[in-house]
Amino acid sequence: MSKKLSDKDIKDWKKFVTSKDKIIPKDDITSLSVNKNRSSFVIDLHGLSLDQANKFVERTINDCFEKNISRINVITGKGMRSKSAEDPYKSSELSILKHSIPEFISSNSDLMKLIKKIDNKDEKNSGSLDIYLKSKNKFR
Repeated sequence: MSKKLSDKDIKDWKKFVTSKDKIIPKDDITSLSVNKNRSSFVIDLHGLSLDQANKFVERTINDCFEKNISRINVITGKGMRSKSAEDPYKSSELSILKHSIPEFISSNSDLMKLIKKIDNKDEKNSGSLDIYLKSKNKFR
């Protein structure tokens, strides 16, 4: 059985393919290459475990800082499909990446030295956050 793609799906796909902001493969942070004029970077954490997401975010922050990128948009998802409610031993907040990733970053003093600000946007409705990095040129 084949499903016909909606006009919206086709439009979204074309927009993604032609977009200048590419999402890097989750398994290869080394593929991070940035145009000199580019000041922001996007990563998507969908499908990653908490441990994988934390490690990926940490490497991305360090690599982006080295490449003098000023903003990282981290797509965490909203946690709508989280199974934390089924397990009484899991925190209903911190098992969801949108809550645990900012907590991980703010508790890591080495990362916080590189960061100006973490913006959770509208925390209730957003499935992403922005990390604003300090300039490597001004960092001492």
